[in-house]
Amino acid sequence: MIAQTILLGMLGPWQIVLILAVVVLLFGGRKIPELMKGLGSGIKEFKNATKEDEKLEGESNESKS
Repeated sequence: MIAQTILLGMLGPWQIVLILAVVVLLFGGRKIPELMKGLGSGIKEFKNATKEDEKLEGESNESKS
């Protein structure tokens, strides 16, 4: 945990720009929007699944009462 804090604390603006430049070089400008769209839909799906789980858990708690 401490190593993650130290590593993330060392990232400055120039390091982030360098990482983004490497990503653009590796994947190309056309592929990045597709990757972000996939990431966004994955996050949306995850949120919906957690909401459904909470809803089912709430219903099961009500039926036990």
